[in-house]
Amino acid sequence: MVEENRSLFICGGCNSKIGPELLQGMLEDLPKSNHKDLLVGFDQSDDAAVIKISEDLALIQTLDFFPAIVSDPYLFGQIAATNALSDVYAMGGEVTSALNIVCFPEEGDINSLKEILSGGAEKVLEAGGILAGGHSIHDAKAKYGLSVTGKIHPKAILLNTGCQLNDLLILTKPLGVGMITTAYSVGEISEATFKEAVTNMTTLNKYAAEIAKNFPVHSCTDITGFGLLGHLSEMLGEAFSATLYSEEIPIIEGALDCAKAFLTTAGGQRNRNYLKEKVAFKINDFALEEVLFDPQTSGGLLYSIAEEHADAFLNALNKLEISSAKIGKVIPKENSQITVR
Repeated sequence: MVEENRSLFICGGCNSKIGPELLQGMLEDLPKSNHKDLLVGFDQSDDAAVIKISEDLALIQTLDFFPAIVSDPYLFGQIAATNALSDVYAMGGEVTSALNIVCFPEEGDINSLKEILSGGAEKVLEAGGILAGGHSIHDAKAKYGLSVTGKIHPKAILLNTGCQLNDLLILTKPLGVGMITTAYSVGEISEATFKEAVTNMTTLNKYAAEIAKNFPVHSCTDITGFGLLGHLSEMLGEAFSATLYSEEIPIIEGALDCAKAFLTTAGGQRNRNYLKEKVAFKINDFALEEVLFDPQTSGGLLYSIAEEHADAFLNALNKLEISSAKIGKVIPKENSQITVR
C-alpha cells in the first residue's frame, strides 16, 4: 500500500454509475444517428459503439471512468483501466489505443496522480494497446478511466443481444467485488478476501476473449455496474428468458457474509428496484440475491453458447488463472425474464 497521505477517498467504482432506470429513460429521448456505417450505437444497450471503416475493418469505441474504489492510487489506476478496456473484449475485438480521462483535486498530491496513471498505463500495455495521451481537469475528488479504441472485422462483432434458445450461459469471473470493496473500506473484511477481489478486478478480460474466438459463441457482455442480473436482462431482451442455477454461480468467498451483515451497495439497491418485476427468486436466500444485484467493477464476461460447444469452451477457459462456470440457460419467453433456482 502507498503512504497514508497519498491514499484516495473511496467512493465508488462501478457502484457510482447512474442506475439503469434513469439511463434508459434519458437515452430514449436522445436523437439517434442513422449513419450507414454505425453498426452498433447507444440505442442497442450494447457495451461499445462500432463504426464500419471498410469491408473487413470496424472500429470499436468506448470510454469508462469513475471515482476511486480503493485507497491505493496505483491499484486504482489498474482497476479503472482494466474496467475500461473490457468493453472492447465484450464486443469480440482487440484493443488498439487509449486516452486517459483524469479528474484530480487542485490541491491533491501530484505523486498520487502519477501512480494512478502508471497503473493505468501498465494495463493498456498489457492489452497490447498504445496509450496516446488524454485530458485532465481539476475536480473535488479523484476520478480516472480511459477512452478506448479497438478493432474488429464487421462480421465478427459479438452483440450482447445475440443469444439463442437453449444456449448455456458461461461467466468468466466470480461475483461480489462491489460489496467486498465496500466492506474492506470500513475494516469489515479480511485482507485475503480483498486481495482476491483485487485479482479479479485487475485481470484483463483479454485472455477469456482470445479463447472465445476459437468457439462459436452467440453473444457476450461484461458484468459491471448493473450487476449480473441487469446485464443478463439486457442480453435476453424481449425475445427470451433465462434460468440461473444458484449453486453454480461463482462468488468470491466473503461476499455472502457481507450481504448477511447488510454491507451492501447503493448501486445494488438501484439494480434491485429496476429489475424487481423481471426476476423471480425460487430460493430463500436474501444474501445471494444481493450478490446477484451487486454492481461489479471490472467484472467478468458473460457468454451464451450452444449447449454442444459449452463443455469444450468451459474447459478451455478454465485453463486460465480465474475459473469460469456454467451458470444458467436461455429458455423460451416466460412471465419472469430471469428465474433463479
